Formats: sequence, structure tokens, C-alpha cells
Amino acid sequence: MTFSLVARCAETGMFGVAISSSSPAVAARCSFARAGVGAVASQNVTDPSLGPLALDLMASGLSAPEAVKSLVAQSRFIEYRQVLVVDNTGATAIHSGPNSLGIWTQAQGENVASGGNLLANDGVPQAVAEGFQAARGHLGDRLIAAMRAGLAAGGEAGPVRSAGMKIVDKVSWPVADLRCDWSEDCPIENIATAWDIYKPQLAAYIQRALDPRQAPSYGVPGDE
Repeated sequence: MTFSLVARCAETGMFGVAISSSSPAVAARCSFARAGVGAVASQNVTDPSLGPLALDLMASGLSAPEAVKSLVAQSRFIEYRQVLVVDNTGATAIHSGPNSLGIWTQAQGENVASGGNLLANDGVPQAVAEGFQAARGHLGDRLIAAMRAGLAAGGEAGPVRSAGMKIVDKVSWPVADLRCDWSEDCPIENIATAWDIYKPQLAAYIQRALDPRQAPSYGVPGDE
């Protein structure tokens, strides 16, 4: 019921996760990222605790493959879980348990890992990974392009209803965390629209947090 990717921008060191599902609020349960450490998607009969655990393992010095190996060794019901990980070197790793739902598969490349379950076909994750690698521009633009490529390749077996995109960069909070928790339309396109609006303001929101004295005006009525 999900397809997703985790990715690292080789130029900036940003990490991102983009995900969609037929289930509601998928990004609230399944997407995790930490600046300077990596990004994780924990999906398929989801255990949200696996995301922070994988990030903690990588923060302690483990690579993405080592972190996934440790997760598999210590986690209960891991045969039901699908976990995608990218670390701060761009190395990736994926665990897809044999009890993953429906058509499930995965794909990896430098700085990107994609996986899915209950897919329309087994080519969707490869299309997502290739879509990311072919795209240019801001990491957010590339994440959107990758998700659109997955949708064009068939996406889920049924309609997607929720989606999200999370990006981290240098600070302790996500610099972008956009979600569509339910839509009868295409939630991926809803996220894309939100990103088009948010992207020009992203730097200003960071500046307001770091030093509001140097921040641009809010551009709203009453703001002189």
C-alpha cells in the first residue's frame, strides 16, 4: 500500500524522504530524517519505532547496511517490515520482509533507495530511483520528480490517498515537512503544489528561527 524513496543530495548533504500510500497520513508514521545522519522510511505493516532506531544506529557510527543488519537482528516481526535507509556517505540499504504485502520490490542507487508494496507492478521502485537520479535542482524538486515517475510507472495497485515529503539540512528540525493526509485527488500532486509555494520561503523560515532580526518581513496584512 506504499511506495517511497529516501535520498541524499550529494552537493548539499541534505536528506529527504518522499512517500505515498492508499492509507491515511502515511508520512506521519513512516518518514524519518536527521540532519548529518541520514533518512529512513519504515513501511508495510508499519513499525514507526524502526525509523528513529535506524537513525540512532547511524548516528552512533554504523553505515546504512550495518544499521539495517542491526535492525533485522533485534526487531520483532521484522518479516512484516520494509525499511529503506540512506546514510551520510550516500550508501543505502533495504530490508523487505517476506511477509510484505502484494507485489513488493525495491531498488537502490547511489544516494537513493526506493521500495514499495501492494504495487501495480514490480518496476515501480526502479522507476522512482531512476526518476530521482535523472532529475536536477533542489532536493525537493528531485523527490517530487521521483514520486511522479513512480506514479507514471503504475504506482500502487489502487489509488493513493496520502503523501508526504520531509527534508533536513544542518539544523535540528526538518526544513520542509509537507503532508497531505487524505485526498480523493492525487496527494502527490497536492504535495507538489505545496512545495512550489513553500520552496521560495524555505530559507526565510530558517532565518527567522536562527536570527529573526535578520529575517525578511512576513508579507502579510499588518506587517510593516
